[in-house]
Amino acid sequence: MSRVGGRAAQFLFHAIWLVFMPGLESQAGSTEARSGPVDVQVELSPEAPIMGDPLSLKVTVTADRSVEVLMPEFGEALDRFRIVNFFPREEINDAGRTVHSQHYTLQAPTSGPHTIPAILIEFIDMRTGQKSAPEGQDAYEILTEGIPFEVESVMPESTRTELHPALGRLEEPDSRQTHLFFWGIGGLVLLGLIVASAWYFLKRDPTTSAWEIAQKELDALLLTPRPRSEDIGPFFVALSDLVRRYLENRFSLRSPELTTERFLELVSDSPDLSRKHQSLLQNFLNQCDLVKFAGHIPTSEAIEEVIRAARLFLDETRETGEPQPLDPAGNPPHGNEVREQ
Repeated sequence: MSRVGGRAAQFLFHAIWLVFMPGLESQAGSTEARSGPVDVQVELSPEAPIMGDPLSLKVTVTADRSVEVLMPEFGEALDRFRIVNFFPREEINDAGRTVHSQHYTLQAPTSGPHTIPAILIEFIDMRTGQKSAPEGQDAYEILTEGIPFEVESVMPESTRTELHPALGRLEEPDSRQTHLFFWGIGGLVLLGLIVASAWYFLKRDPTTSAWEIAQKELDALLLTPRPRSEDIGPFFVALSDLVRRYLENRFSLRSPELTTERFLELVSDSPDLSRKHQSLLQNFLNQCDLVKFAGHIPTSEAIEEVIRAARLFLDETRETGEPQPLDPAGNPPHGNEVREQ
């Protein structure tokens, strides 16, 4: 299924859900904020969610058409929740104002009290006669208030209060059998570790650097036919995974299962990466996430720019520690030019 078809299916599912489950849109909490020509509204529903229920979070920003609004990046401040769906939108209302919206479908990780964190909105005022931003800053900022809510447990009340006595005295296990069992499990685990370590060191050429491995993987990826822009998602998944594996091999940052935000926090603590390289990595991974999770369809020029960013990051952090600047054509000095579709 193409990305366009996938997004259409998601939209249809969302519309059906709203028709047959109207309670989801009942207002559980909301907050509003205003600064100059910009109005912000954050709404959360349903009113009394039970563990497992989807949570609908909508961030709506209405501004004059001469104001440039900088919406939060995908998933910003929402890392404690699982993001099921995401629908960004932009339109002009009847009053001629621009309405930006982000609609998330979330799932809470546990029952009990939670809070939707404060949402940061930035904007640049381009109206005639107005200051574009406060003195010494790039943009105006609006910070909404958090929205507290509680997720009820699916466990019946009776199971929380009624305690029953034990069915009877448990027989003590044979200590010899217990020791043999745990010794057997420990032996199997140790054997598995020895076999895995031997296979790794025999298979991997010790003279091959992390940079060389990543370059071979990148060259192999670029040799495959480039998919169309609307089907580019798996390509960006492979590209970001490649860079993460490189960081694991190069700097022992063993966290491929973490979210991008948490992964970047870990990277920021590494003394081996400069601020410049951390910023380059953050921009690269955020661009990949926009395609992988937010349904963004990049242009061919944007795709090539992300590939160049990956090459630049690999080259500037290779084992020599010496920066490898791009040549005037925008390619790394080793000659592995980005292949055109």
